[in-house]
Amino acid sequence: MSYDHVDPAVLKLKPEAVWRFFAEMSAIPRGSKKEDRIRARMKQLAAENGLNVRQDASGNLLITAPATPGFEHAPPICLQGHLDMVCEANSGTKHDFDRDPIRLILDRTKDDKTVVRAEGTTLGADNGIGVCLALAAATEPDVQRGPLEILLTYDEEDGMTGAKSIEKGFLTAQRLINLDSEEDDTLYIGCAGGTDVNYAWRLPVEKAAGLESARVEVRGLRGGHSGSDIHLNRGNAIKSLVQALLGAGIDGLRIAQLAGGSKRNAIPREASAVVCGPRGVSEALRKSCEQVCAALKTDNGEADAAISVGSVHADQAATAVDTARVLGALAAIPSGVLAVFPEIPGLVQTSNNLSTVTCDASGSLQITAGCLARSASEAQMVRTVQMLRSIAALAGASSSIGNEYPGWRPDIRSPLLDTCKKVYARVFGHEPGVTAIHAGLECGIIGQRVGGLDMISFGPNITGAHSPDERVYPDSVAKMWDYLKAVLRELASA
Repeated sequence: MSYDHVDPAVLKLKPEAVWRFFAEMSAIPRGSKKEDRIRARMKQLAAENGLNVRQDASGNLLITAPATPGFEHAPPICLQGHLDMVCEANSGTKHDFDRDPIRLILDRTKDDKTVVRAEGTTLGADNGIGVCLALAAATEPDVQRGPLEILLTYDEEDGMTGAKSIEKGFLTAQRLINLDSEEDDTLYIGCAGGTDVNYAWRLPVEKAAGLESARVEVRGLRGGHSGSDIHLNRGNAIKSLVQALLGAGIDGLRIAQLAGGSKRNAIPREASAVVCGPRGVSEALRKSCEQVCAALKTDNGEADAAISVGSVHADQAATAVDTARVLGALAAIPSGVLAVFPEIPGLVQTSNNLSTVTCDASGSLQITAGCLARSASEAQMVRTVQMLRSIAALAGASSSIGNEYPGWRPDIRSPLLDTCKKVYARVFGHEPGVTAIHAGLECGIIGQRVGGLDMISFGPNITGAHSPDERVYPDSVAKMWDYLKAVLRELASA
């Protein structure tokens, strides 16, 4: 395989096997619901290394590796990750996620830490690095372990479809290590569940002759993961756009186009609208946009935020009454932290992210908006969905829910947790953190479908997941490689 897409320095990082596998994964487009090519390569890699591989009816893979000498009688362990990645690119970055490889670059941060990043796109370390740690554990000769099962799911980022289709009996292991976490000093033993809530309006349009039109564009926000980053108070481009439009105080404002965000599980970084109104609309919008942009920088830390107003022509637009209903609903939808655990200060229990808004202007103006609500509490989730659907009803929108998945309830008496804690303290000289995560992990679904699993999740430091700011830290990857090897040896020796 050619490595033209990889900075040669990346291939020299330790452990070499992990980075070599990651370079190979990065050469193959693997957006959610488009995993056929990466699935085929995983099968090929398994065959090249003398490993067995099975595919279930839906497309999940299970790679099995025999125990290393001396550990043949140890019970099997399942290492789990997902094949797909979030596909996001900066405005102005030319990248075809269906064709182009992800370019891997070794870089240094402002605080002088070594990172691997992509060139203007998401990196795919979420969850590519976890998959590659599992592959290295199955193929590197210095790993002492019992039998391994590597479960590779698909479409995790866009609905956890693969995990939802796993049938009981596909796995034989009763202990599962999920490698999809992003902090190397923490063991995760639980996660939030989630539900998509979608809004739809079909609005009649009228001619916009004689009106002044303007295009408003929000860009330069950091975005991020709508679960693990939701507590960081980052700007939401859709909410900021709506704030700027309403803040202009324009009587008779009419929407002609509206768009923002691109992924259900990412905080939107960019949004835009074409609007019409009476003479002077552009100047009023500029003043409002200046105020909103300043607030993004001071209140949300969005140093690169920019909101522009430009001239554009619009032939038709929704009525002012319908525009007010849509903008009012988008302003009312909560986006951010809604509740925290009373017994675990600082840990988010419930949140909602206004993720996307799209517009189709063929015939009528069809506007859709998407939210991803998350909660570790079933009661809180029910209340959040009720709230979101009530906003839709008040604003004359139809609403629907989908992609529901369960949370993963923590088990502090887990034998696997006990082993992992003891190994961490022995290898690194201090206790790990133990907590639940507000992001959605597949453990809850897999545990529900398979039953009887003892599960834990850990992984290397990754920042900026689900955005072009995604970074993975090679020192942390090496640390987690050493840890994974130690855990596998301990489990096989017990």
